[in-house]
Amino acid sequence: MREVRPSWWNFGWHLAFCWLVIPLLVALYRRHSYLMRIYSDRVSIEEGFWSKETSEFFIKDIRSIDVRQGVWGRMAGIGDVTISTAATVDAAETATGVADPNQIKDMLIAQRQQAAS
Repeated sequence: MREVRPSWWNFGWHLAFCWLVIPLLVALYRRHSYLMRIYSDRVSIEEGFWSKETSEFFIKDIRSIDVRQGVWGRMAGIGDVTISTAATVDAAETATGVADPNQIKDMLIAQRQQAAS
């Protein structure tokens, strides 16, 4: 199992101005409001800090995995990972600002291929 949270680099401006308490609290709140757990057979996504919303989908239902990185994201090694499933047209989950997005994509593809065989 692997847990995926947004990278600290995603909150660079918050951390650069951490001498101001509010941006630091916002960065902590936003970072702990999203958690993706990747198991061998499914992906679980938890969103929210005070109230939680959980969604799960099976690896075999994944139809596409998209990685989006800007120039700064490539330099810092962070990016957005969007996972689309077979459920409906709008069934897509996006993990924003995660570390090593291509590694996450490769791991999901490998597990998808393993589940298919």
